[in-house]
Amino acid sequence: MEIVSIIVPCYNESRFIEGCIKSVLKFELPPGVTIEILVIDGMSTDDTRQIVSRLTEQESHVHLLDNPKRIQACALNIGLREARGKWFLRLDAHSTYPPDYLRLCLDTARRTNADNVGGVFNTLQRGSGYQAALVQALTTHPFGVGDSGFRTGASEGPADTVPYGFYRRDILERIGWFDERLVRAQDYEFNRRLIHAGGKIWRNPAIQVHYYNQSTLRAFYKKQVVLEAPYNAYMWYLAPYAFALRHAITGVFALGILGGLLLSPFSLSIAWPFAAVMVLYAILAVASAVQQAIRYKHPLHVLALPPCFFLYHFLHGIGVLWGILRIVTGTAPVQKVKEPWPGAGRYRAWPPPDR
Repeated sequence: MEIVSIIVPCYNESRFIEGCIKSVLKFELPPGVTIEILVIDGMSTDDTRQIVSRLTEQESHVHLLDNPKRIQACALNIGLREARGKWFLRLDAHSTYPPDYLRLCLDTARRTNADNVGGVFNTLQRGSGYQAALVQALTTHPFGVGDSGFRTGASEGPADTVPYGFYRRDILERIGWFDERLVRAQDYEFNRRLIHAGGKIWRNPAIQVHYYNQSTLRAFYKKQVVLEAPYNAYMWYLAPYAFALRHAITGVFALGILGGLLLSPFSLSIAWPFAAVMVLYAILAVASAVQQAIRYKHPLHVLALPPCFFLYHFLHGIGVLWGILRIVTGTAPVQKVKEPWPGAGRYRAWPPPDR
């Protein structure tokens, strides 16, 4: 019997964890394949643990493990140390998955001989409020998220990353574990490390994740400034091979905005190009807003999305610049821990000492 280990990190996910696990329990299993579901909880303070504990009593496939550090990368490593499968599938607690998800992952991995396969997000509203609709629209258009193909429905083929990857277990022997210093972006760094080591990642858009984004603009923007953007910069420091233009362009944008506002009053040679760039940005933002208004049948998006796009890009860029500043000043949290995982024996996850 071939085992697939399904690893689900979580913390305070009482609204979503039961739906997530029940969707996994409905996976279509090919002949000769069985699963184990390892839920790695960061010592939740809501009802998450009680819900999972109840499910462990009802379903022998479900197991609950503790993650005292509350960091997703730590949860993944805890799960992988307990996992018995030839394959492992990393899933997110506030998503649900169609019955064919695992079958398609396994079929794609066998067909392509890829080390990691995954699909695309079907981004859903977290709640019925209009702000949730705005967050959905912001994160499902190329103007908002750039060339992030798994968010915008790219075609099948090689990719630099995929959401919630389905991996061959033996890659851990080749490239190591997840970097526990990365509170965010640990999946992206791991995937780029895999490619850097000669591995292959494959995206199949038939594999779909039902993903719930933040329910308010405030929560969404806070996540960008505090977590997503700074940890992009920290990731580049720890793993230069993980640099991607789509993560960095917002930093250039924010720096250009600040520089343009400060210097335009003193120089027409700066003021006119700055104004032209801002007019072009506004045109693209409005055009994208119109497309999203039609797509989601929200006429108000035409007015609301352009300033939301701007805040998204500007605030993410500020977060990137803040992360770079902390790296330069030696105050970034990732600079204080000397190993990517306990016992690594080196500062950077790649390359290993014998390379």
